[in-house]
Amino acid sequence: MHFPHKLARFSSIPNAAISKEADRPMMQKELYPVSNALQQYLQQYKKDISLPLAYKELLHYEYSNAIKDDKGKHTHWERVLYNDQLLASLKEKLQLLYGLLKNDHDIQIDSIDFCEFANSMPFRINFTHTKKKYQDRFYIKSADASRIYGMELEQLLTNNHINFLYHQNTLVEEHIEGIPGDDFLNTLGSLPEKEKQSLSAAFIAFNESCFTRLLGDMRSYNFVVLKNSHTANPFTIKAIDFDQQCYEGKLNLYLPQFYKENYQYVQLATEILSESAIDTIRIAERKTMAGYFTTNQQQITSLLKVMAEEELSEQYKVVSLRKELNQYHHTSGFSHCQTMGSLVKQQLEQVLG
Repeated sequence: MHFPHKLARFSSIPNAAISKEADRPMMQKELYPVSNALQQYLQQYKKDISLPLAYKELLHYEYSNAIKDDKGKHTHWERVLYNDQLLASLKEKLQLLYGLLKNDHDIQIDSIDFCEFANSMPFRINFTHTKKKYQDRFYIKSADASRIYGMELEQLLTNNHINFLYHQNTLVEEHIEGIPGDDFLNTLGSLPEKEKQSLSAAFIAFNESCFTRLLGDMRSYNFVVLKNSHTANPFTIKAIDFDQQCYEGKLNLYLPQFYKENYQYVQLATEILSESAIDTIRIAERKTMAGYFTTNQQQITSLLKVMAEEELSEQYKVVSLRKELNQYHHTSGFSHCQTMGSLVKQQLEQVLG
């Protein structure tokens, strides 16, 4: 693999809080249906299988109660309630569904929540593990091709495995563990200096990873921070929202460093790490991703072949992003790309070698 010795400086993309540029992606993105070609890909890799429950079955609730946070503020979630007969049937199906997702049937369904605000309008299934005595959740959503492509690229190009299943417009996902990035900001002041360095390195690596695969809208509440006690770097940052996979037409929106919500992470990294240290982390992340690309090359090639034929955004956004990527990389290599999927393919070739 070849990596360019000269990278665009991290500081050349200032955070929106400083630059005063608009940093808002489209909040209510259109859902893109799963095409026949993507369905065949998912079937080939055992992600599209018959499920005991469909998304639309959960829509038949009788009423709902708004859920508030610990401070009494309304969240976007509502607790949904069903008649007894339907609820009993749903619980049985949900246990079977979780068994398919995680190969674990020892759960008791506690409650079901609904969020109308999110693009995929998810249901959150809260449960207790009856043997291990812990509480957890998983999600059932209206399927969106953008989100599926984002999760597949996450699994194939990083070490973050996500269990998900799809069938006929129903998408089932496991819960991704970690502390929401916006909540973790409250702990920054109390971190030891060494942990601040590790967290900064994790953010730089995450920034590079998102840009390389064109995963957008990684504001602090769309990723989580995990603290690892037995690894070289005690922190990992993981994406939890994949709806904005290669959708926006502005290059900056694929860089987590650009969002105002992430300003404290950017400020910490630039204060504690030198530009050369930042470049070293970025190159290391590219090498890691290139290794995953080589390992999963056959599947990634299959995915990108399907993705390049898909309509995953509006054409004017494809044209805009194509132009900005050419300018950023000082190339004309993106000029032939007619879809967002083909831009992702070219971006991976450009960045990973």
